[in-house]
Amino acid sequence: MGKIFFISGKSSTGKDTIYKRLLEDEGLALKKITMYTTRPMRSGEIDGREYFFVSDDDSRKHELDGSIVEMRVYNTVYGPWKYYTRNDGQIDLQGKENYLALGTIEAYRKYCDYFGKEYVVPIYIEIDDGVRLQRALDRERKQQNPQYREMCRRFMADDDDFSEENMKLCGIQKRFVNDILEDCIAEIKKYIREELVFVEKHDKM
Repeated sequence: MGKIFFISGKSSTGKDTIYKRLLEDEGLALKKITMYTTRPMRSGEIDGREYFFVSDDDSRKHELDGSIVEMRVYNTVYGPWKYYTRNDGQIDLQGKENYLALGTIEAYRKYCDYFGKEYVVPIYIEIDDGVRLQRALDRERKQQNPQYREMCRRFMADDDDFSEENMKLCGIQKRFVNDILEDCIAEIKKYIREELVFVEKHDKM
């Protein structure tokens, strides 16, 4: 039985970096779930690596064919941007493969509804809001066309999306504090290995 380890956290908590580092660990052997988005591609991104970049027409076709596991629509200052996961053959939980996903608390809940909560393991990342804001500014400055208004909108929206009420509704209790990146990654890797050992023992029973 496979598992989906689901990384979530507010913007600029370092979850993208942690996500990449976990994928690079051959010992964990986690497979990437590539999401889809209608937002413009950022500097340094490649189609099919960070996301599948699609048009609004493509996203509507995917909605109609019933293949979407979860979708988020952000009403940005540049218009609506969609982020979504499709049941496009990437995930097979009946085999021995384990997966790594990245998204919001709402996306985590929809993964649980679609695949079953027993298959989805939450990994919630958090840091101090002041540190988070500075990281967001530093990252946006590096973009060819910085989008500060959108950065601020998303920063504020995170308080609602990741409210304590939503955390409780989803049953997420364990948190990983990313004050020191290497320590945080080591703690998460230990947690994942423990979960995989537990699953392996359970499958043999």
